[in-house]
Amino acid sequence: MAVVDREGLVVTANESLGTLLGAETRTFTGRIAADLVDLASDTRTWHAYREVLGGRQARLRCTRRLKHPDGHAIWVQVTVAPLPPREQAVLISVADIGARRELQARLRHLQMHDPVTRLPNRTLFFERLSAALETEAYEEGGTGRIGLCYLDLDGFKAVNDTLGHRVGDRLLAAVGERLTRCADEAGRTRATTPLVARLGGDEFALLVEDSTGTDQLADLAESVLKALQAPFDLSGQRLSLSASIGVVERRATGTTATGLMQAADTTLYWAKADGKGRWTLFDPERNAHRMTRQALSSTLRAAVERGEFALEYQPLVGMEDGGVHGVEALVRWNHPRFGMLTPNRFIGLAEENGSIVQLGRWVLATACRQARRWQLDHPDAPPIFVSVNVAVRQVWDSDLVADVAEILAETGLAPHLLQLELTESAVMGSAGRPLQALQALSDMGVRIAIDDFGTGYSNLAYLSRLPVSVLKLDGSFVRGFQYENADGSSAHPNPADEVIVEALIQLAHRLGLTVTAECVETASQASRLRGIGCDTGQGWLYSRPVTPDRISALLMSAACPQT
Repeated sequence: MAVVDREGLVVTANESLGTLLGAETRTFTGRIAADLVDLASDTRTWHAYREVLGGRQARLRCTRRLKHPDGHAIWVQVTVAPLPPREQAVLISVADIGARRELQARLRHLQMHDPVTRLPNRTLFFERLSAALETEAYEEGGTGRIGLCYLDLDGFKAVNDTLGHRVGDRLLAAVGERLTRCADEAGRTRATTPLVARLGGDEFALLVEDSTGTDQLADLAESVLKALQAPFDLSGQRLSLSASIGVVERRATGTTATGLMQAADTTLYWAKADGKGRWTLFDPERNAHRMTRQALSSTLRAAVERGEFALEYQPLVGMEDGGVHGVEALVRWNHPRFGMLTPNRFIGLAEENGSIVQLGRWVLATACRQARRWQLDHPDAPPIFVSVNVAVRQVWDSDLVADVAEILAETGLAPHLLQLELTESAVMGSAGRPLQALQALSDMGVRIAIDDFGTGYSNLAYLSRLPVSVLKLDGSFVRGFQYENADGSSAHPNPADEVIVEALIQLAHRLGLTVTAECVETASQASRLRGIGCDTGQGWLYSRPVTPDRISALLMSAACPQT
């Protein structure tokens, strides 16, 4: 301890202070106290010290690193507090905290490093990453870019499950050593060495500060893959493994630790999906597509409730009379952000997350209500049926039969004016509950159609056992069937398609089924299809999908033909 007057000069000091600072205690008297314990080295501490001396602040406490006369450094905690007013002095206490700081350093090392690999752990990695992304870190020099190789080991779980966690830990430690050698090798020709960290489980990261571009990250990823290819010898166990690596490289400006890790995690997923044992570079366009899928998937259910969906209808035209016999209901999503979306953009997502049940019920009810409205508005026109696509999950995850019965009763639409379309693979593989549902619907009078026929299982034996009434030939047959050259002549790019179509039509008719050809685009295609007995056609030759009003106009013209 030392007593210091209001001018900052030492009045007296005890022997312990002399021992701590390595000097004779009597030499302290009259000296500037701030110089003894380095209180003037930074402005903030110096100002606080002067405030205590002037009686304007009650106390100051700070930590200082002092140089001992014999050359070593000592860490001390300095406390400055006023003595009673009549003393007109302050007391400076100096405590040796070297042992405490050494313990804290050891504890911090344990806290920041993985015990298995002795590599920096997730906490230290994110501390370094956040520091590297701070503006000051890259504005003072360097490239201003940052890179990350994020990897996990392919099949590591099998090692733990079959050989035990002890062998798994040895393998992780060996992998850590190889990654460290890769980082050291990469750092020989660079200003900084990549930081290698174990983030948890079998996940590792190599952080490259001041990256020089994607080539540097690609070289590092290649070296890691090569290093891990060599077998590992672990106490008599010879193991081989590979790794998948997601590589991200970008400007540090505007990048956050969370954003960088999300990109790395996404890219690692791509590397695994592309076949494992490889590295994949982050692709903004691919990520934008993934983000769009996530955005659509997460808002599908709410979109139905918000009324963002609408139906368009494509006519199904009789080949012989050219009249509109029915329409196919096609759903559209008027998305507030992405605009008008066709089914190929969201139906697959709806099937994945289960919202297809809710959406399918809405489509079915809306289509039946509209078909009944046309019938009431145009009583003189022949009633047309409406065809609605049904996903397999609707049959499995909902009571489709009850839904159809309820909707038909509610709308007043006759069952024979409703056609349900299922894909060929779904119908041909039907058994158990799906088959029972299809049979119940058929018994009710609803027509069942196989959509895209000819592209799935094509197990013709099922046609005689299933309650199917319509085959819809896949458009690929019609497109390769017959078209017109520029001079108006007909060409047959694939004669086999015509033979197949004719055979399928004859087979369907013998089984009592009707046939609809999809994707009819030219008059010559329609003429030939009509010649071989096709019942109805659907395609741009007749009409694109249109709004309900356009269908009403067609029905009106059919009811009042011009003379």
